Amino acid sequence: MKDDGRPLFLQIAEQIEASIIDGSLPEEGQVPSTNELAAFHRINPATAAKGVNQLVADGVLYKRRGIGMFVSTGARAQLLERRREEFAKQYVAPLLAEAGRLGMDTEQIKKMIDVWGDDR
Repeated sequence: MKDDGRPLFLQIAEQIEASIIDGSLPEEGQVPSTNELAAFHRINPATAAKGVNQLVADGVLYKRRGIGMFVSTGARAQLLERRREEFAKQYVAPLLAEAGRLGMDTEQIKKMIDVWGDDR
């Protein structure tokens, strides 16, 4: 795990979320155990468990008693929606605020996005 100042359990949860979003952990697929996550990342199993338990609390994962943790049906859509909302708050809202300060209307912003989007 990289030391980016965020708690390790959050980094574990985000890594699992990213795997669900990119499809490498499919819905109803089994998630690595907390011991496997701890060994792989060289962290305390309790820390890995805290990240997994956060995802259980969020409804992204569920436990099958005696078998392990699994990705909930609908988890990918739930995560995509949450990430889109976070994207809008972090990037779109400030963009619109600055555009307003510059006197730009929606059409000007769309044209700018079209121009810059073609350069990708």
